[in-house]
Amino acid sequence: MWKIDYHPEAKQDLIKLDGSQRKIVLKAIIKVSENPISFTEGGYGKPLGNKSGNNLTGLFKIKLKGLGLRIIYKLEKTKSDNIMRIIVISIREDNEVYNIAAKREGK
Repeated sequence: MWKIDYHPEAKQDLIKLDGSQRKIVLKAIIKVSENPISFTEGGYGKPLGNKSGNNLTGLFKIKLKGLGLRIIYKLEKTKSDNIMRIIVISIREDNEVYNIAAKREGK
């Protein structure tokens, strides 16, 4: 299982959700953290590339269709830890979630 870490603004995204949404989002993050690598390598991750003119290569998404939410994350490997860093939790609305992810990642 990968260690889960949050971008400071992603923590605020999570807090803004209502209780039932937050519960579903946390459950999804925990499930994906068991194997967050790309689905092409046997994991749960869905890699992002170019989205709305943003180069999001190296980032992954979790789609929660029932809630209309997207969770964008990246994977970081260090000598001591494998980290799944949550970048943004937001509604998809006109690809805004991808614009936010690009801004937070400086892409």
